[in-house]
Amino acid sequence: MIRIKGRNDTIRKMYNKRQELILDFIKDNPNTNRDQIASFLEKMNIKASKVTIVRDLNTLIQDGIIEKSGNAKSTTYSSSLKTDLLTDIDVDQYFNTEEDFRKLKTEGFNFEIFPALKDLLTQKERLELDELNSTFRKKKLSLTPKLLQKEFERLTVELAWKSSKIEGNTYTLLDTERLLKDHVSAKGKSSDETNMVINHKKALDYVLNDPGYFKLLTISKIEDIHKILVENLNVSTGIRKGTVGIIGTKYRPLDNAFQIKEALKKLIDVINQTKHPIEKALIAVMMIAYIQPFEDGNKRTSRIVGNALLLAHDYCPLSYRSVDEIEYKKAIIMFYEQNNASYFKKLFIDQFKQAVEKYF
Repeated sequence: MIRIKGRNDTIRKMYNKRQELILDFIKDNPNTNRDQIASFLEKMNIKASKVTIVRDLNTLIQDGIIEKSGNAKSTTYSSSLKTDLLTDIDVDQYFNTEEDFRKLKTEGFNFEIFPALKDLLTQKERLELDELNSTFRKKKLSLTPKLLQKEFERLTVELAWKSSKIEGNTYTLLDTERLLKDHVSAKGKSSDETNMVINHKKALDYVLNDPGYFKLLTISKIEDIHKILVENLNVSTGIRKGTVGIIGTKYRPLDNAFQIKEALKKLIDVINQTKHPIEKALIAVMMIAYIQPFEDGNKRTSRIVGNALLLAHDYCPLSYRSVDEIEYKKAIIMFYEQNNASYFKKLFIDQFKQAVEKYF
């Protein structure tokens, strides 16, 4: 049983034991009916009349925790997308199950996820992150233009290194610094590894040249960043026309260029309508990776687009310097397989906090 631990306070309030049991049962048994719920409660030695169960179900529906489908005897209940999106899941327990035996929410792309991509941060989180970002802005203003440039160069080196490392690149941090500052390639590294690192710098430089350009996102702006990131890597540019598989998961992205473009348009609408810059960036990083619009380089593109959105609104960009590559991949796979953003959200917020602390 995947149990709900700490919930987002905009979604979850305190429920009594019976309601908690009903919620857990519905989560583990989607499209369940009232009789099945009653039978489960009886097995758990919980006495409840049909009227009581209906009242509990209506409470959960009104709170947006579960959703009702069908009418009369065909009525069924499932947990809402919003609940699934931010429910805390035991990550270690989840990945103890081998890839082929994990039960996915859906093995294909879920178009129903878009309405749930709202209010991913609580009001408390927004206030805390805004306060942190005011520290970033103050520190930035205290630096001379030369020192500010050096800080962005430091962040660029560390982003290029870690973002490439997440993709399996074997350049070390020192190798990366030498390559980007002195234009000296590391010995024993392939040209693809070298170009991957260089392209990260080019992409971030492109964003930094005019951060305000990314206040409103478009498909062409995402494609431009992708084109820079895959330069000289023998990767096709533009919207993918074929299928792609992802190592470590049974999730299969869309394989139709028309649907991929449709998903990107929906994503862009969501991002442009989202008010908080950190939520914009969080959604972009998760969803571009989920849509997989390109032949290759999707996660790299997602991270640069996320930073572009942050910089466009004068928020501190992320280098991902201290993130564990395996945990990052687990967080993304959790989103692919369960449409669950809780673990990735934690990693993302932690990296934002560390970026404010370490740079400028």
